[in-house]
Amino acid sequence: MKILTEHINVPGIETIDVFRKHGGYSAVEKALKKMTPDEVTEEVKKSGLRGRGGAGFPVGMKWSFLAKPEGVPRYLVCNADESEPGTFKDHYLMWKSPHTLIEGMIVSSYALGANTSYIYVRGELMYVVNILEKAIQECYDKGLLGKNILGSGYDLDLFVQPGGGAYICGEETALLESLEGKRGNPRNKPPFPAVKGLWQSPTVVNNVESIAATSWIVNNGGEEYAKIGIGRSTGTKLISASGHLRKPGVYEIPLGITVEDFIYADEWCGGIREGHKLKAVVAGGSSVPILPAELILKTANGENRLMTYESLSDGGFATGTMLGSGGFVVMDETTCIVHNTLTFGQFYHHESCGQCSPCREGTGWMDKVLHRIEHGKGREEDIDLLVDVAKKIEGNTICPLGDAAAWPVAAAIRHFRDEFEWHIRHPEKATQKGAVFMREGASWTK
Repeated sequence: MKILTEHINVPGIETIDVFRKHGGYSAVEKALKKMTPDEVTEEVKKSGLRGRGGAGFPVGMKWSFLAKPEGVPRYLVCNADESEPGTFKDHYLMWKSPHTLIEGMIVSSYALGANTSYIYVRGELMYVVNILEKAIQECYDKGLLGKNILGSGYDLDLFVQPGGGAYICGEETALLESLEGKRGNPRNKPPFPAVKGLWQSPTVVNNVESIAATSWIVNNGGEEYAKIGIGRSTGTKLISASGHLRKPGVYEIPLGITVEDFIYADEWCGGIREGHKLKAVVAGGSSVPILPAELILKTANGENRLMTYESLSDGGFATGTMLGSGGFVVMDETTCIVHNTLTFGQFYHHESCGQCSPCREGTGWMDKVLHRIEHGKGREEDIDLLVDVAKKIEGNTICPLGDAAAWPVAAAIRHFRDEFEWHIRHPEKATQKGAVFMREGASWTK
């Protein structure tokens, strides 16, 4: 079932006239003319919609935390600062169907009582900024933004703000600092944005996909949305599938299909590229733990692993991972896990804002040690040193970037320790171009 991408390939869907011909902005008319803000919030609660940016926190519950003091403005900020390596689904949605997000912004802003809202877009995506601004102007021209929208008495101004290219601004409080014109450093919490957010006013920050889904929920009801998926993982999810797949791309899946089906079924990714075997998967963007083939397809208990928040996390970090942002990176047996871990480590070292010592120093140390191992100069004690540094970063920083840097390193060593040992013990082989460790008897050994 398609909710966000049903009409995404219709020619001209990026224009307001074509979008409205396919039911666009009907949720705005229904919400503003037939529902109260609290009723919209209640439907989102009923839907079980969870944040699609990575944390998976229930959207309706987050909305209900918004403080509503008299005479103080409230804000909705859309986090479109999609910078997680392996994740590109929000970029795709805004590029192909900008009005899908804008309709969700209007509905969500109405529910929250916000009269000014913002879409904060990753700085490298200026052409997406231009697409959104054109679509927003169309809405102003049609009376869907501005004063007295559709004669309802509700006013809303919507702005697009490009970021400066910093990954840290994907963290909601760093995003708010950037939006205020400051350096994008995360804030200490509490107070939380729902109480003191943008310009010290109550603010909700939601992901592109989360906001876009609210229009369908208003039109069809929260209970109908909750029928899609399994358990607490309701609705559909956009997955950014990349790596060694026959058919990489953005897929909208009903939550609850098996990981094996998603990777191998012709309806989805069509399997691993010709002549190769599955070795490992990063299921939710670079910050989540990597899993080997045997643990991504089945849980430690032998049950089919499902594309849900609960199933992917089954087993904790010992044998599980996270759905995260849905950045699904697939690796075959030609992938060097040490090199991949180094690439992630370099990214987080570069993107650390430097505010917290464990992250500022620890990401640099992990980068240096991983670089040493990858280039044939590793020492036996380096593996345990990496684990120790990761433990000292995790949970000791203002924002989750420290955790995001630590988890991939710890998981790579947990599941592929022998590959790190091979690099250290056989530097003459490991440093040869194209050399990859082959575990004897592993399912991915050719």
